[in-house]
Amino acid sequence: MTEAAAVFRETSADPVTESVPYSHLSLELGHLYMEDFAEGADRLVRHFTAVRPWADTARAWAAAALPAGKRPRISTCFLIDDYFSRLSTPAKLVPTLLDAAERAGLTIDYLARESGCALADPARPDRAGLAESVMHRLVESPPPGSNGFRPPVSRTGWLTNGRRAPARRTSAALDADSAWQPPAETEARGHSVFVDVELWDDNGPHRTWSCAFLAAVWQLARLGLLRDDGRAVLTPAPWDRDLPFPDDWDALPPLLRLNPAAPPFTAYSTCSVLPVRFLPVEHAVRVILGQVHVDADAVGQAVARAGQEKVTLPEGVVERTSYLFPPGL
Repeated sequence: MTEAAAVFRETSADPVTESVPYSHLSLELGHLYMEDFAEGADRLVRHFTAVRPWADTARAWAAAALPAGKRPRISTCFLIDDYFSRLSTPAKLVPTLLDAAERAGLTIDYLARESGCALADPARPDRAGLAESVMHRLVESPPPGSNGFRPPVSRTGWLTNGRRAPARRTSAALDADSAWQPPAETEARGHSVFVDVELWDDNGPHRTWSCAFLAAVWQLARLGLLRDDGRAVLTPAPWDRDLPFPDDWDALPPLLRLNPAAPPFTAYSTCSVLPVRFLPVEHAVRVILGQVHVDADAVGQAVARAGQEKVTLPEGVVERTSYLFPPGL
């Protein structure tokens, strides 16, 4: 019989997973490109006017999903694209945006910069940005019959929901003798809807993350499932709306709490009201979310907190996200 060896470990060696507060629903009131803002205030008013009835529908759905008599906590948010282009400044754009929402009867509780989902925190330059952190958590789902020939996503920057069609062989004779095989979705229901998603490219001096990948990071942040060594990330910074907004996007915190009385930014579930042109992007987002290994402690905290409120959360992260695509938005 061998004697068991005792192992002593400092409790401080295990990072404590910081908890975050939860709303029942994070309601996104839109995501527009800088080109949309360039069309002026009337374009923004039309956007929010079209969003309003659908936002009301999402609120009613959230209330109906709760036990009788319980009032839902719903926070609203808006994501501004300052990552792919910067045609304006916060000082010019943000007040116009907030005014347009108010004219349509909507309030934006939280305002986020898309670059905050991509770049490292200036206050912590030693840490990776959110997008890179999520990239390291990708766990590809190998399709049935795969042989490991396909390079990993960490090398290619491409993620798929199934089996790609075989690459063309170098020998024409071999091609003639082998039958073509179509791509196939891993969990297809009857017929495949195959998606191959580009997560980033390295064409410039710095890596450029794709819109779909940043949108996946955005969803994980709204669900409260991102941590950095146990520490909560993309936490809201309070902002006094009576103060002027800066002229430089980098001078603006990645996530602002504009409404001091707003319910928490993070939520058990998300709903995004988006123009229909974002439908392909959000399909890609769901493919990505289905292959991210999220922090187990963060997931456990959300499930436990929801259980205390008698709210049942879907097991998968993807099922906690929903969308509305109003016509003509």
